[in-house]
Amino acid sequence: MKLIAIVLVPLLFACGGDKGGSAGAPATQAAAPAVPAAPVHDVHMVLVNKKYRFEPANITIKAGDVVRWINTSGGPHNVAFKKDRIPAGARDVLNAAMKQRVLDLAGPYLKDPEASYSVSFAGAPAGTYAYACLPHEPMGMVATLTVKP
Repeated sequence: MKLIAIVLVPLLFACGGDKGGSAGAPATQAAAPAVPAAPVHDVHMVLVNKKYRFEPANITIKAGDVVRWINTSGGPHNVAFKKDRIPAGARDVLNAAMKQRVLDLAGPYLKDPEASYSVSFAGAPAGTYAYACLPHEPMGMVATLTVKP
């Protein structure tokens, strides 16, 4: 019984304490205003009638938006921007935004159905960005993305 009292008494004092918060800290804090999520634009990677393509093949977004590529059928697919067909200053922005790159300006291969890959265009310069799916580029799987300010 003494052992229980020795263990429980300090725990009771530790669990008690000032219910009003720490000295000098406000009792309640205002919540930070919610930052609206960037719009997300979906582009499907498909094989239809023996043709590989991005749907839509041309998309226009605003700087700061996110593009999500989805492996709908015919994978594996990926997204690889053409370094000679992107705006000046875009390379570093894209490489920083493209997680799990397999090459410079090239995202990972999406093997599973409905797998997706997203890239934020926050800080991306306005202009036209040409890209392709590396395994299916010879079969015409190419597209463009236009970023507006």
